[in-house]
Amino acid sequence: MIRSELIDLIKDQSPELDSKEVEKAVDLFFNEIIDSLSSGTRIELRGFGSFSVKSRAPRTARNPRTGEKVEVGSKLLPYFKAGKELNNLINS
Repeated sequence: MIRSELIDLIKDQSPELDSKEVEKAVDLFFNEIIDSLSSGTRIELRGFGSFSVKSRAPRTARNPRTGEKVEVGSKLLPYFKAGKELNNLINS
């Protein structure tokens, strides 16, 4: 599902809401998640899952074209862990 499909789905299920209101709410939701993760805050949506930031340690990689070793620095990556209810729904 892409962002526009999500907006259309919410709009179809809540016809009293204006299209612009739904779009603004979806944007606000995603922007809050992005802002929280950027500041290092963990986000938990009960029954759905949690978003957090994990650190990847520096490592030595290999350039596949030349075969030479390349140092790759540490970096922060977004991480999602599905909640128990979501796991149960997917695996049932």
